[in-house]
Amino acid sequence: MTAPVPAADDAAVPVAVLGECVADAFVRPPATDTGTPAVGLDVLPGGGPANTAVALARLGTPTRFLGRISGDVFGRLFRDHLGRSGVDLSRTLTAREPSTLAVADVDEEGRADYSFHAENTADFQWTPRELTTASDGPLSCLHTGSLALVRPPGGEAIEALLTDVRERATVSVDPNIRPLLVDPGVYRGALPRWCAAADILRLSDDDLAHLAPEGTTPEQAADTFHADGARLVVVTLGADGVFASLDGERLHVPAPSVDVVDSVGAGDSFMAGFLHSLHGAGALGGRLDTLTAEHLAAALDFGTRVAAAVCAVRGANPPWAGELQ
Repeated sequence: MTAPVPAADDAAVPVAVLGECVADAFVRPPATDTGTPAVGLDVLPGGGPANTAVALARLGTPTRFLGRISGDVFGRLFRDHLGRSGVDLSRTLTAREPSTLAVADVDEEGRADYSFHAENTADFQWTPRELTTASDGPLSCLHTGSLALVRPPGGEAIEALLTDVRERATVSVDPNIRPLLVDPGVYRGALPRWCAAADILRLSDDDLAHLAPEGTTPEQAADTFHADGARLVVVTLGADGVFASLDGERLHVPAPSVDVVDSVGAGDSFMAGFLHSLHGAGALGGRLDTLTAEHLAAALDFGTRVAAAVCAVRGANPPWAGELQ
């Protein structure tokens, strides 16, 4: 399946992605020929929402990033990366606070173990006035989640924004749980409110394990999230593909086979491919009333292809549209 062609009337209305930029520092083993035990770091631009914005723009969807980006060396890295990928940065703020840093130690199977440095950093200091200004204007969708939605002081203001934006755009939430930084209980307490505001809720299987009692199936979890208000629930299952439930109608799409280098940014890039496909189908902008099972299946399939492409390279380096042909 391929992503549908955008409808002419809707093609220029952007998807806005709201959240953090994170400097992903990957541990590089020390050189054995130097005689020193020093461990090197390769720093790449990352952060779940920023990854999604980059992937969306590279696929050709008009994408606006709503972020507070530091003026430090990492902030310059973020702006360059987002801008070169075609992301609209006209609504980003230049912040005085430092950038958020995550040190990733990747194991032999490509899974990343993170340590975060996120206290008092730029990404989480949103004020209601800043958010109102940043989100003004026509949008087809507001996608948010991850740390920016839960970390004080800005998380509460972002949550309030979802209800306001819902009047004029589709709302998409990806919790992207980071238990080392935020107690999963915080997410569990907030999730019913997010479902009430969101049209689309995307979780990974790891997220679901933090949110639901042991043994809860994606189908059972989806029923709970539907009852709280989310029309479309999507659960990515790694190599087992992706599950979705639209008002209780279930779908499962397998994942493409891929030699995994690492899984950094895979979920973020899946969401970009998924939203890109929905945008192209003209399904965004409201409450998903025009979304058909056919369009949903195509979007799930396209999202898995984008995620697989990211897993095949190091770090969150999503493909350009032409690289997926």
